[in-house]
Amino acid sequence: MRIHVYSETQFSSKREGFTLKGNGVHTAFVDHVELLKSKNDIEVVVNNEGRGDIYHCHTWGLYYFLKGIGYKNRRIHTVHVIPDSIKGSLPMYKLLMPVVKWYFKRVYSYADVCIAISPTVENAIRALGAKTDIVSIYNPINTDKWKRTPENRKKGRDYLGLNEHDFVVLGVGQLIARKGVEDFIDIAGLIPEAKFIWTGGRMLKTFSEGVARIDARIESAPENIKFTGMLDLDIMPEIYAAADLMLFPSYQENCPLAPIEAAASGIPVVFRDIPEYTALYDHYYLKAGNNDAFANMTRKLMNNKTDYENGVSVSKQLIEQFDKEVVRSKLIDLYQSLTVKIEG
Repeated sequence: MRIHVYSETQFSSKREGFTLKGNGVHTAFVDHVELLKSKNDIEVVVNNEGRGDIYHCHTWGLYYFLKGIGYKNRRIHTVHVIPDSIKGSLPMYKLLMPVVKWYFKRVYSYADVCIAISPTVENAIRALGAKTDIVSIYNPINTDKWKRTPENRKKGRDYLGLNEHDFVVLGVGQLIARKGVEDFIDIAGLIPEAKFIWTGGRMLKTFSEGVARIDARIESAPENIKFTGMLDLDIMPEIYAAADLMLFPSYQENCPLAPIEAAASGIPVVFRDIPEYTALYDHYYLKAGNNDAFANMTRKLMNNKTDYENGVSVSKQLIEQFDKEVVRSKLIDLYQSLTVKIEG
């Protein structure tokens, strides 16, 4: 069995992408390829390296449709983005929403099977009336990749210009309103004794919601916050290792990778209190409903060793449902069932 995995975030094995790679979709694609290649029970071809028996795509642009030609009844699409994802991401999203819904209905319907990475995604696919089968499979987490080491912690702190005594609060995501970057700036202003780092850029450059407004906020941000811009995936284990805490103030998510990666690195993660996580996570997670709550929890974790250790324990339990071997087994079962259906 040969699986053709495709993503417009990476044109070839040389990582020359059609779209920017600094987002969770690209990370999920890279993790997917690595996961499939971790054993010798199947063959894997990536993007333009050849053809396969099954076509599995992570993105939804023109090449998704073009590369799917010739794979009738053998197309799988992992759904990372739903119509609600444009809220706080694109300007004039209310005007764009009807077109976005029309387009994504066709994206989902083009696939014979859509993988829903969360209950929220599954509900969104059904709400659009897409003609496709739906299978629920979470994004996997490779804990070995993100496990912190003293070497990575030093490298990360040296890269970020931090000393060993700084308490470092990390934020990861695009510089758009949906990700809560403006709230992160406000929280940093409430806790001047900590260092705040935001990692991420803009996938759509100037065609993003609130570019001028957010750039002005960054320009006038407190001295204790630093923006790194978009970083390569390879350096992120060092960035997570450099941090002591992650705040994830995003307003809308499906199955976000960044907070799970941070949890796998062994630090507490504080999420925004939104319904998506209640449906997604099997275990308890730290959450805050507004900036004051984020700030209070940050101070609590900074100043109380017991609370901090409890936060680390919460992170360890949180990542259990994203075990890579469980996810891989489900993917192989899906591929085999689709192959059997075609042969039958």
